[in-house]
Amino acid sequence: MIGGGETNTVTGTGTGPGFCVLQVLPGLAGRAAERGAIDMAGALAEAGGRAVVASEGGPEEHRLARTGAVHVKLPLSSKNPLVMRRNIARLRDVIEVHGVDIVHARARLPAWSALAAARRTGRRFVTTFHGAYAIGNALKRRYNGVLAMGDRVIAPSEFIARHVLLNYKVDPSRLRVIPGGVDLATFDPAKVSSERIVALANRYRLPDGMPVVMLPGRLSRRKGQALLLQALTRLGGVDFCCVLVGPDGARKTYRRELEAIVARDGLSDRAILLEECQDMPAAYMLADVVVSAATEPEAFGRVIAEAQAMGRPVVASNHGSAPEQVLAGETAFLFAPGDAGALAECLRDALAVEAIARERLAQTAMANVRARFSKEQTRRATLTLYRELLEGRERISAVPLCNPASA
Repeated sequence: MIGGGETNTVTGTGTGPGFCVLQVLPGLAGRAAERGAIDMAGALAEAGGRAVVASEGGPEEHRLARTGAVHVKLPLSSKNPLVMRRNIARLRDVIEVHGVDIVHARARLPAWSALAAARRTGRRFVTTFHGAYAIGNALKRRYNGVLAMGDRVIAPSEFIARHVLLNYKVDPSRLRVIPGGVDLATFDPAKVSSERIVALANRYRLPDGMPVVMLPGRLSRRKGQALLLQALTRLGGVDFCCVLVGPDGARKTYRRELEAIVARDGLSDRAILLEECQDMPAAYMLADVVVSAATEPEAFGRVIAEAQAMGRPVVASNHGSAPEQVLAGETAFLFAPGDAGALAECLRDALAVEAIARERLAQTAMANVRARFSKEQTRRATLTLYRELLEGRERISAVPLCNPASA
């Protein structure tokens, strides 16, 4: 149990069965920040604490509801300065009504309102730096910099920690690296039945006996689907079936562009574009190689961790968090970002791994994730950070509100 119902040393108010954390983000559409918020809402409930989430809502509301968290709908994706200022008062009311002890912002835009509300109510402020956001001019740097203003700043990888230290004025004592976590109860090869695998293969009409190269992820240029298709044209003499599985991104035209590339390059009988899969553990079991071809550095490549948890060889761009998530040469093949030729060579090598070596790779990959990237480790580390903050007594100074509409 968190807090044990004692008086909170920061707010001076009773916290009931445990302390309360308000997580603030634009919506609940299933992206990394939103999955992290839902996971932590569940962790707080299991530990005896209370969770409140403020967002505009979205498809993942039902998952949040199952954790028992309170969901407060607010217009937190608005860049209108007047709406943002009203959000300060709205969040302040949420803090007071629910007895919030810590405000945790997970996105830049709503973080400005959340910061002001936390400071005006004397609550602790935590941020998660979910990406290596483009810096551009000084105003853009300041807009991004709200995520460096937390009493504690969470980086999901060493890559992001270095980025924050290099580009923003953050005291290293405020920075914590807490990697994203994989649900090992779900992503466990032993728990995926052969019936699930066969059903998915039949549904997708995958050719029997053909090695499967899979790239899971939202259809987006930065995810590198087009780069993978370009690399596949260089695999002369290699049997494969490529599966691109993921929902459309912001612009649905990208799917049509990929379909045109498949037709143009003669890949129509070797490449399949699928909608979002509801059984990703089974999908990973269908794959002989899982690809993460991100053209921009990622804060934490969840696909890389999930694929390893399922014992699959990974081929990944050698930047961002990828090098620290894998054991290069043991569980993954890394290629120069954006280099289709290098990606093709890594695919050749990965597809050529023989059965005994493949089993050894699988065991090493699964052990790597279990030791370093489990969801339970992420939860424990974040709860420890919350407790650490609530044990402190130093006061918090006000920070002026930025107008992101002009950033």
